[in-house]
Amino acid sequence: MNAPARRDRPESGATYGDNHAYLADELGKLDLLLRLRVTAFRRSWQSRPEAAGQSLYISDAEVDWLLDGEPASPFDVSAEARLREALHARQEEIDARGGESLRRGVPLALPQLARLFGLSAFEVQAVLICLAPELRCRYDRLYAYLQDDIARKRPSVDLVLELLCEGEAEKWSARALLAPQAPLLHTGILQTVDDPQSPSGSSGLAQFLRLDPRILHFLLGHGTLDARLTNLVELHHAPRAPSSGELTTEPEVGAALLSFAERWSSDLAAVRHRTVLHLQGPRGVGKQELVLAVCGVLERPLLCLDAQRLPGNLEEAETLLRLAFRESLLLQAPLYVAPASVFLGEGEQAVALRKALAQAVEFYGWLVFLAGEEPWPHRDRFEQAVFYSTALPMPGVPVRENAWKQALRDTLPEAPGDELAARLAERFRLTPGQIREAATALAHRRLVCGAGQPVTFELLGAACRAQAQHDLAALASKVEPCHTWEDLILPADKLVQLREMCSQVRHEHLVHDGWGFGRRLSRGRGISALFSGPPGTGKTIAAEVIAAELQLDLYKIDLARVVSKYIGETEKNLSRVFAEAEDSNAILFFDEADALFGKRTEISDAHDRYANLETSYLLQRMEEYAGVVILASNLRENMDDAFLRRIRFLVDFPFPDTASRLRIWQTHFPPEAPVAEEVNYALLAERIQVAGGNIKNIVLSAAFFAAADGGVIRMEHLLQGTRREYDKIGKLWDGQAFTRPLPSRHAT
Repeated sequence: MNAPARRDRPESGATYGDNHAYLADELGKLDLLLRLRVTAFRRSWQSRPEAAGQSLYISDAEVDWLLDGEPASPFDVSAEARLREALHARQEEIDARGGESLRRGVPLALPQLARLFGLSAFEVQAVLICLAPELRCRYDRLYAYLQDDIARKRPSVDLVLELLCEGEAEKWSARALLAPQAPLLHTGILQTVDDPQSPSGSSGLAQFLRLDPRILHFLLGHGTLDARLTNLVELHHAPRAPSSGELTTEPEVGAALLSFAERWSSDLAAVRHRTVLHLQGPRGVGKQELVLAVCGVLERPLLCLDAQRLPGNLEEAETLLRLAFRESLLLQAPLYVAPASVFLGEGEQAVALRKALAQAVEFYGWLVFLAGEEPWPHRDRFEQAVFYSTALPMPGVPVRENAWKQALRDTLPEAPGDELAARLAERFRLTPGQIREAATALAHRRLVCGAGQPVTFELLGAACRAQAQHDLAALASKVEPCHTWEDLILPADKLVQLREMCSQVRHEHLVHDGWGFGRRLSRGRGISALFSGPPGTGKTIAAEVIAAELQLDLYKIDLARVVSKYIGETEKNLSRVFAEAEDSNAILFFDEADALFGKRTEISDAHDRYANLETSYLLQRMEEYAGVVILASNLRENMDDAFLRRIRFLVDFPFPDTASRLRIWQTHFPPEAPVAEEVNYALLAERIQVAGGNIKNIVLSAAFFAAADGGVIRMEHLLQGTRREYDKIGKLWDGQAFTRPLPSRHAT
């Protein structure tokens, strides 16, 4: 028998021209391997006594033609030796040309697959055997011939062992490489398929082996994502490597991660371990942008997995998670997994996914980024990887200002950019992502409603407030400010204090950051105020006016939902309040604050101890809060002295005198209200000695009395409303007081 002809061989040379030329040469080697097996198969067949009486479905001549394009030659006992020699020579040539190709940067998919998954030579050849029928149909009939069954066109476990092993001992040893937990099957590179013609109890040797469709595409050089991951992952091509100053994050954080990327890209042995980087920070702080910058340094794409889209079925979710990690390895694209909160918690789903995540990192991981808003408490899960967690804080004013400038240039180019960007950055603690969303939202609104209205601080302020995603509504009530400075009737020095409070909020960045005072403060950078005074003297109105002036949301804390009789629950609720407010740029307004911030007492029992702990916790949390907190109390002396020392502004709201009451009466009537000329504001201010809140109730009651009695507000309606208010507050009504005239010095 002549030496087997080489078919589909690439032209000779030092390297392969491309991946396809390499695969063609590998298939040529497989043909030699199959010829060797055919030779052994015929010898064993002819030695069987019953062979002469059986007929094969596939003839020897057809097999010879499929392999060599020549008819069968008489059986040659030396054929096996010549085939083994040719096979060895072909393997040496492939190794030499393949190695040189890789050194010159020619991408060869099969060697790369072996390198990525640590496959042995046996496993690589098993993959090639399963790949062959996907490339050339003739291998179907060749495999059927060798398995003595026209229906068995795919390679079985037994056929792979027969082709690649010499002797039973080697076959038994190699069978472990085709076990479910071995790399080929565990990674899904190969899949087992039961033979439908075999009984259910047949051995594993009869199972067929099939190449995974995604691996087939990989070996052919196709970069398409695994179809099973549709809607779960996205591939992002990283931009050029930026400098830390170009990133919309704090410079030191960006510089640290870019430095890590440079060390990684240098391929130092000490660095190239399985690595998991956990990035913690608020929504929109730039976690994904920072990771893309790292990929820019590495010159790699980034594969992003949306963990929230993992299915509820646990088995399916674990499978898709493994496929995503495998895809990251195949593409050599770092994997970005967010939000990490999906893997936190103690529920069955979270615990199982956390375990699957750790296993995927151990088996496939090389560079994995976990991103979320919460800390990662399970670093011990990644025993086989280097784990590092870094916090991305809310960016400071300079970073926010740059983000605003960029967002305004991109979405609202007609806006007065630099000046507006500086004001917005100082006032609203937003992440770069929220800044872009706020600017985009206003641009869309102007597109729908018309662009005639100029871009103002007020319009952008409303868009900023809409970005505040929080759960404060569970423990607080949002107050929509409806009052202005004109509605606030207070002595001049009190108004000055309130305006000073607004001024300090506006200039906080300049003083603390620009002038360096913030470096001397470990805490207490926020603005706190105590409004004390009798009920109805304007404390709530003042809080509304300040919120409107600063363009910030105002939340009135519902003490009934915060204070709990259960030990520790009050602190938990307060922690939620402050944490949510921190992220929402909200002003916190504690009405009747002495219920929470009251004086600590001497400890006589366990209840006193825990009540004092609540007060101490509030002291600490108040100092840590960087926003605006307003406390209101009817009795200042009830407040704990430690609170009073830490309060920035103490504003007393006095009971209004006659002149103040006159202004209050006059301002409580809207311009369109039908007020009779007989209404004597001076008489009302002189004789009805109540606070502004009571005056508001009287005026409103009088308006309803008038609506039912002719439609004009007269003195009798106001006196009727006053009597009802007196009854409510327990004040003695003296109707004769209004029959006596005022002294002549009082105007009407």
